[in-house]
Amino acid sequence: MALLDRLNKRNKDESAEMSFIDHLEELRWVLLRCVIACLVGAVVVGIYYKTFFDSIVIAPSKDNFVTYKLMCDAGYKIGLDSALCIKPFHINFQSNQLVSQFNMAFSFSFVAGFILAFPYIFWQFWKFIKPALHENERKNVNGVIFWVSLLFFIGIGFGYFFLAPYAFNFFATFTLSDSIVVLPTINDYIDLLLTFTLGCGLAFQLPIVLYFLGKIGVVTASFLKKYFRHAIVIIVIIAAIITPPDGITQIIVATPLIILYWVSIALVAKVNKQKAKEEEEWS
Repeated sequence: MALLDRLNKRNKDESAEMSFIDHLEELRWVLLRCVIACLVGAVVVGIYYKTFFDSIVIAPSKDNFVTYKLMCDAGYKIGLDSALCIKPFHINFQSNQLVSQFNMAFSFSFVAGFILAFPYIFWQFWKFIKPALHENERKNVNGVIFWVSLLFFIGIGFGYFFLAPYAFNFFATFTLSDSIVVLPTINDYIDLLLTFTLGCGLAFQLPIVLYFLGKIGVVTASFLKKYFRHAIVIIVIIAAIITPPDGITQIIVATPLIILYWVSIALVAKVNKQKAKEEEEWS
């Protein structure tokens, strides 16, 4: 309600303010355009579904995945020999329902379509919210679509190239007994892959979230520095939620989040400095 009230007050068309029903109608069209964008992306993925699955989706579950090779080569270059190389492993997936592969292809295509259309989807919602902002607020958030999209795709890439392969390696090689045969379903694999990639994509929005909290005065740089240790605990908990229960993958996720937290402190410090300068000029 508060957002809609501000939209009424800040509407660019000064000749007539939009009513509550008008805003709901506009929101309906925003959602419709977002769904259409997801469907377009899903169709693109669906047309090449076989190549997409073999070359991209299943790739992190193979022991010849590009990340393993790069890490192994890096180990030899820095004098660690084979310390960073993984042991060969193989995962056989099963599908225990007649329609499971078709349903999975349909649902995953839509999720992939959402990932491809994410910048457009965020732009649509941003256009809807932007009129509610004050003029100086709009100036201070120029480029937000670029940065949100960039961090989202960096997080997706991080989850896909670093978190997912080492997580799958952990699950494939961990066993309680040699008499147990691991036969995971393809649905379980897809669910984990989406959890790792989308989870990292959202987690990497940390600087944007803290930046906006700093803009509205909820947090300050000194506050973030003071409670840095508490933030570390929260980051570790988040890493534990989106990773398997082993220390290596949790460190893989927690490390960039801690770096992003310090980047956030620098951004909020810049915001605080700018606000203090504006207050000084006004006084």
